[in-house]
Amino acid sequence: MNNHEIDYKIYGDDMQFVEVELDPQETVVAEAGSFMMMDDDIQMETIFGDGSGGSGSGLMGKLFSAGKRVLTGESLFMTTFTNAGAGKRHVSFASPYPGKIIPMDLSQFNGKIVCQKDAFLAAAKGVQVGIEFQRKIGVGFFGGEGFIMQKLEGDGMAFVHAGGTIIKKDLLPGQSLRVDTGCLVAMTRDVHYDIEFVKGVKTALFGGEGLFFATLRGPGSVWIQSLPFSRLASRVFAAAPSRGGGKDEGSIARGLFDMFNGD
Repeated sequence: MNNHEIDYKIYGDDMQFVEVELDPQETVVAEAGSFMMMDDDIQMETIFGDGSGGSGSGLMGKLFSAGKRVLTGESLFMTTFTNAGAGKRHVSFASPYPGKIIPMDLSQFNGKIVCQKDAFLAAAKGVQVGIEFQRKIGVGFFGGEGFIMQKLEGDGMAFVHAGGTIIKKDLLPGQSLRVDTGCLVAMTRDVHYDIEFVKGVKTALFGGEGLFFATLRGPGSVWIQSLPFSRLASRVFAAAPSRGGGKDEGSIARGLFDMFNGD
């Protein structure tokens, strides 16, 4: 094992959080803003990149590791939580919106998982959080979720968050699955990912699902979410009443809308 071994327990149903149990000197790495609570003797530290040392231990290696995260839209920094005490300690991380936390033992997936750039929540120290370039330009321009996805590499535990209900599909060699690009959460390293044009003018113009969708081809496993955050946000703002509407119904949604617009 190159990564720290951590135990965990997931609480909740629709708004979950994961509690990680750390032995003395064990460390977990998490995205900024995912922290929920922790026991005494847990030490927090802000670091460049993921702290895995996968890009080298020198200054340039650390800058390169952190710079890769900027390309995925994430912060330059991550936070480590280390048990500096003598016994077992716990630290918890919360999901950012309604959905599920998916625990992934990377050693069971040949050491690599590719996921949406905002899906990563936390991982054992030593797991490398990098970028996964798609081979075809069309994937970047028409994929809906950007040219770059994240990759998690190592042999430890990682935690990924997704919205709504999550389903895992195991694809046989040559078997394909068509998915809305926003609904794709993660896939194993051998799954081929491409973008396919929706045939038929009426479907493209009036189907409401855009002109392109993702085609996933096995062998491998894929995780699909029923409620991408982008879809949730668009429904909330679409339901917000106009400024000339009544002040009773939907006032909370309208208040959120006004807040994001600077009112």
